[in-house]
Amino acid sequence: MEEIKKIPTRDEIPEADKWAIEDLYPSDEAWERTFATLSQDQEKLASFAGKLGGSGEALWDYLNTSEEVDVKLRRLANYCQRKSDEDTRNTFYQAMVGRFVSAAVALGAACSFDTPEIMAISEETLEGFYAACPKLERYRRQLTDLRRRKNHTLSAAEEKLLAAAGEMAQAPDSIFSAFTDADQKFPDAVDAQGNAHPLTHGTFVMLEMNPDRELRRDAYEKLYDTLADYKNTAAGLLNAQNKQLKFFADARKYDDARQAALDATNVPVAVYDNLIDAVHQNLDKMHRYVRLRKKLLGVEELHFYDVYASLLSDVDKKIPYAQAKQTVYDALYPLGEDYRAILKEGLENRWIDVYENQGKRGGAYSAGADVHPFVLLNYNGTLDNQFTLAHEMGHALHSYLSNKHQNPVDSDYVIFVAEVASTCNEALLMEYLLSKTTDKKERAYLINHFLEQFKGTLYRQTMFAEFERNIGRMVAQGQTLTADILSGEYKRLNEMYFGPDMVVDDRIAMEWARIPHFYYDYYVFQYATGYAAAIALSRRILREGEQAVKDYLGFLSGGCSKSPIDLLKGAGVDMTSPEPVNQALQLFGELLDEMEALTQE
Repeated sequence: MEEIKKIPTRDEIPEADKWAIEDLYPSDEAWERTFATLSQDQEKLASFAGKLGGSGEALWDYLNTSEEVDVKLRRLANYCQRKSDEDTRNTFYQAMVGRFVSAAVALGAACSFDTPEIMAISEETLEGFYAACPKLERYRRQLTDLRRRKNHTLSAAEEKLLAAAGEMAQAPDSIFSAFTDADQKFPDAVDAQGNAHPLTHGTFVMLEMNPDRELRRDAYEKLYDTLADYKNTAAGLLNAQNKQLKFFADARKYDDARQAALDATNVPVAVYDNLIDAVHQNLDKMHRYVRLRKKLLGVEELHFYDVYASLLSDVDKKIPYAQAKQTVYDALYPLGEDYRAILKEGLENRWIDVYENQGKRGGAYSAGADVHPFVLLNYNGTLDNQFTLAHEMGHALHSYLSNKHQNPVDSDYVIFVAEVASTCNEALLMEYLLSKTTDKKERAYLINHFLEQFKGTLYRQTMFAEFERNIGRMVAQGQTLTADILSGEYKRLNEMYFGPDMVVDDRIAMEWARIPHFYYDYYVFQYATGYAAAIALSRRILREGEQAVKDYLGFLSGGCSKSPIDLLKGAGVDMTSPEPVNQALQLFGELLDEMEALTQE
């Protein structure tokens, strides 16, 4: 693999490789003009207090005004957050985000009367409202979903107080983001020849993929040793995050924070526990993969700095971004030409911010917007990066189709289904690549990548989910999450998931300190459930063709118009059963069988 080059500044990146942020607002000044209207919106929305139960017309007027303001808020948020992510060191955009968050919280507080008033309307009266004001039907789904949480809704005064606390509640996540993306600095990693390589959160995984084991070890030790230097600060942040989740869950009379998080998207807690149980029953396959990795690398001890190293390095190759785009486009042919026309639009018309620059937020994501989605990458030419492109464009088209086919109130799909479209794209890309090779080594290389996806998503994300569940239980029992408690629990889970052939050291026990998803409120389990659902959907698409594609596109266009469980059932997958997880892990076992056969001496 090529030596890591100097990370460019933002202005050194070609415009064609940056997202078209001007599609949201042509300038900061245009954003400011729209932002300035929020105070009037706040006054108008607040003027509805005490009136929502008066008539269907009054309720419609409020909900319609709220919808218009929400559309404005989404665009304002997209602009300032995307600009901030371009260079997290830029204090101007940090301040812009802060001002937006404050305004959004103030709007939420001003509207805190709405839920108690809507809950107070009787079913008979509400049905009368629909009959008298037919245009209120636009909001029936929204109102029904809101009212199902009646037992967890407080008085108007209490709701206002909780809404006002929203900005404080976001502090652990905001501080963690600034701490890791902008403030943390790591020593250069040094390879076996004494060459220095920049070490950042963005470059770490690429360094860990390098064939030079000395470089991998040095990067691993320096990253985690640096994290350990700040372990008490990191623990304080994660403890604060879990304490605030507990506070809001207790205030709303939930059993715990996990139940509160899942209820927001209407997902049964049993789905979360079923996932962990199913993965526990299949840990033997994960342990087999670890043993195979150790054997193929030819090492006496397998360390965590060996986890990303290629098992077939002579097949490894650099993939230029233009080639990755074309391959992803070609691989998604089973989804039809209508889907691929939208995909091509996104690939060619600056929906994507492609390369890393100094200060840029690490990782990758897709953010839906009314103009079009915005995709952040840190592309550096690996096969994994090519899959990330397919993954994020899956998110992007899910957002695009939901925005196109649903009203704004029904367009924002919930996080439980958020990872399905992205992972389905990855599965179709893998099937395409496997179908195009007859070379034994290349096939083994691709199967290994597929196995790595299973390891990284179904196993690793489930381990994250179990960690979240367990530390949440600790906080519920009154414990403080110290660095020692967090590291002890994280190390224990790594030993369970990776098995006896992996050296689980005290450095990996600090990994919890660099995982942003632990600030996403029980989000990560959905990577694993979404992966299982996506494997089932991709196979149905390849097996059944047109009807399966039609059902799948209906799912992508569904937004939140139905519950996530029902949306997936419409596409052919029942996630209330552990069966999709078990089927996916059965495929993992079959792929492992083939990998072992292909790599026999």
